[in-house]
Amino acid sequence: MQLAQQVALITGAGSGIGKATALLFAKEGAKIAALGRGMDDLKQTVSEIQQAGSEAIAISTDISQPEEMQQAIEQIINQWGRLDIVFANAGINGVWAPLEELDPDEWQKTIDVNLTGTYLTVKYAVPHLKKQGGSVIVTSSVNGTRMFSNTGATAYACTKAAQVAFTKMVALELAKHRIRVNVICPGAIDTDINSSTDRQDLDDAGEPVEFPEGKIPLTDGKSGTSEQVAQLVLFLASDASSHITGTEMWIDGAQSLLQG
Repeated sequence: MQLAQQVALITGAGSGIGKATALLFAKEGAKIAALGRGMDDLKQTVSEIQQAGSEAIAISTDISQPEEMQQAIEQIINQWGRLDIVFANAGINGVWAPLEELDPDEWQKTIDVNLTGTYLTVKYAVPHLKKQGGSVIVTSSVNGTRMFSNTGATAYACTKAAQVAFTKMVALELAKHRIRVNVICPGAIDTDINSSTDRQDLDDAGEPVEFPEGKIPLTDGKSGTSEQVAQLVLFLASDASSHITGTEMWIDGAQSLLQG
């Protein structure tokens, strides 16, 4: 199996892309540290992995808090003695609102979770990845990288753009340690994240955008799946991508080529 005996940390592993990736990685032989906020969802992920005969642990952690992330990494090392793969996937859409109505604390929360959370996840993993090399994959988005038409998503888009810059900076820094760092940019994917988006007063804020028929050309308008994204993450985590680092990969069925 592609990831036999490797240890993988996956944040946001309780649902969506994180859960699909955890299940796929486990199938490919990895030991899974499933990290997130909701312990019930994490336990369900871990249970499914264990029922399939693989190893996994659930870790309830706020990725925006340094002490909690440091303790989470220590728990993984205490459990398995190593860390090979980090999938920094957890994030929030946060509040989408016109700029003058976006409160500073709402802006800061999105920055704290999406950007600072990515930084802390990777920061505390690096000393352990350096021991044998490894792979880091960050979840960004088409928003802030190719698409800028979601009016009100300013905080979210800024964090997604910054994650791409973070990836490129860290990829060069860590290359000599045989640590590869890449970033994925999903488009519309069937997950629960959109249901938690807090949209405020956006009816008259956006500019009209005309789309050709079929919002996602490759699939005649249908969203992608978490399992499709997980396959891309597996590629970037495995030796199949051994000469790829510092690279962003869009997975959106050409959606963002229409909506830039």
